[in-house]
Amino acid sequence: MASNVNPTVRRRRLGQELRRLRELKGMTAEEVAERLLVSQSKISRLENGRRSISQRDVRDLCGVYEVEDHRVVDSLMQMAKDSRQQGWWHSFGDIPYSVYIGLETDAASLRVYDPQVVPGLLQTRQYAEALIAGALPETAPADIEKRVKVRMRRQERISAAENPLRLWTVLDEAALRRAVGTGPLMREQLEHLIEQSRLPHVTVQVIPFEMGAHPGLNGQYAILEFPDAADSSVVYIEGVTSDLYLEKANDVQKYSVMYEHLRAQALNVEQSRQFIATIAKEHTS
Repeated sequence: MASNVNPTVRRRRLGQELRRLRELKGMTAEEVAERLLVSQSKISRLENGRRSISQRDVRDLCGVYEVEDHRVVDSLMQMAKDSRQQGWWHSFGDIPYSVYIGLETDAASLRVYDPQVVPGLLQTRQYAEALIAGALPETAPADIEKRVKVRMRRQERISAAENPLRLWTVLDEAALRRAVGTGPLMREQLEHLIEQSRLPHVTVQVIPFEMGAHPGLNGQYAILEFPDAADSSVVYIEGVTSDLYLEKANDVQKYSVMYEHLRAQALNVEQSRQFIATIAKEHTS
């Protein structure tokens, strides 16, 4: 088990190992919950890594699963301790999508489809400010600034000198034409998008309106893949009050196939740059 991983990924790996032990024992989550006098939802949250796992939780579960190898128990206990450490994003206080940030921080590659806006990792500061203020009209200025700072910090994965995040973005034309802020602000954003697309590890493609119906009409999603084979890929779907994380192989496969169809229907990289540049010139006033 790797040692240098962030707490979100550590919780996820620990949860996967606890699920494996439960399945080896031939027990359901409901049966485990009854033995420990806790809710079934708690067992599920522990196993999917969405909830902090205490060393006591690990001890109790290992007892139920009759794990006799003390080295295994000690290793799991250490993982539980490490998983309760804080990542860089915790210094910004309560961030609604902190689980996603933890996954993104450790991901090797990210495939994003967005039908409405430029993805956060490719946004300028001014665009991010205008977007958050418009999308969350009741948010206090201080909270908007906090969200913007977090977004700018996330972008360090793109500019990292070593092992930068491999980013593939497919955008609907609507995301380019939606006037977020002033005309000059939008033009600056689109020019920034073109500049970022020239990085060797960043690919940007656009689906024009004229392509008609396509597999992305159901909405935005992202697929995260990780450097360690032990960490399964995750499909992330952002929600208003809660987010959805899909980790079952069948679900990830379906979204991956859908993404390949999007890439195939989109303009190629150079055509996309030219298309973005044309729209950027329209955002002048």
